[in-house]
Amino acid sequence: MKKNAGNIDRAIRVVIGLALIGLTVTGTIGVWGWIGIVPLATAAMGFCPLYTLLGMNTCPMEAKKG
Repeated sequence: MKKNAGNIDRAIRVVIGLALIGLTVTGTIGVWGWIGIVPLATAAMGFCPLYTLLGMNTCPMEAKKG
């Protein structure tokens, strides 16, 4: 699995994931907010399966190797 998510992309995913989970825990939004686990996981791995399907790559180091 090659990394295809750059640092800025990964940071945004962490913020979105934590925000969704935080809103769910506080009861502001429903249980669907647990979907915030997905952006957290993709940020941790540095790999987004959807990017592969769309042919996208925001990781500059991997883009140069490719």
